[in-house]
Amino acid sequence: MFRWYGTLGIFIIVLVELNFFYKLSPFANWYFPIVWFGYILTIDAVNKKISGRSLISDNFNKFLGIAIVSAFLWWVFEFINYALGNWSYSVGGASVDVNNNAFYATLAFATVLPAFFETYELIRNVHLFDDKKLKKKHRITKKFLHWTIGLGVLSLILPLIFPRFAFPLVWASFFLILDPVNYLHKQPSIVGHLKDRKLVIPLSLLLAGIIMGFFWEFWNYWAIPKWTYDVPFVGFFKIFEMPVLGYLGYFPFAFELYAMYFFVQSLFLKKERLLRN
Repeated sequence: MFRWYGTLGIFIIVLVELNFFYKLSPFANWYFPIVWFGYILTIDAVNKKISGRSLISDNFNKFLGIAIVSAFLWWVFEFINYALGNWSYSVGGASVDVNNNAFYATLAFATVLPAFFETYELIRNVHLFDDKKLKKKHRITKKFLHWTIGLGVLSLILPLIFPRFAFPLVWASFFLILDPVNYLHKQPSIVGHLKDRKLVIPLSLLLAGIIMGFFWEFWNYWAIPKWTYDVPFVGFFKIFEMPVLGYLGYFPFAFELYAMYFFVQSLFLKKERLLRN
């Protein structure tokens, strides 16, 4: 049976789509968290229907935790953007500062990870990549992990020093830093699949990243409060507000979200273990 909140989610999305034309307040000004919670409810209900499991139905506390981590992580990117200036927000064409409405911004940012992981779970549930594997197993050495972390640190520092030229590196930096750390601490990691050869998780994440990128940009394009981009050198040929080459950033960004979430989760897991001991 399709869960009732999934029907509610579809209804919310339809209302938001209609309101892109009618622009009724205050709903038009709060479109982002409204439409994305509608999306989350819908996809969660679909996941429950397909697999019998879902975050909201079966692990609501974890769902709330993901939402809280999501808000925190996106504020990190917002602070980095103060140095980069790659995107900005406006209402009716007038520039706005997200800090002026921190509650709205936090609520909107809280939808990013839940929507991403719901999409990822949907891809897993339809078994698109279950049989995909690397041709050979790769040995993972500590030297390789340390070099990867060092490259990640460099990828984080360079955009802050040379934002005009090195800005794309931000979208891989946290992945390069944290994914090896997750591997070393026996947490879920992408690099671990170089050893077990399984590609189902990496490919599902990449597909989830580009799907989410499309919907983020699609719904943003019609909105009253929206973001726009100022991307040096590659700002041509836009699909919605995003330059076409910018969509490539959603691939490493997907890995980055995965690595950042499981790193934060591992901090709490360690705390729980200490409490038990």
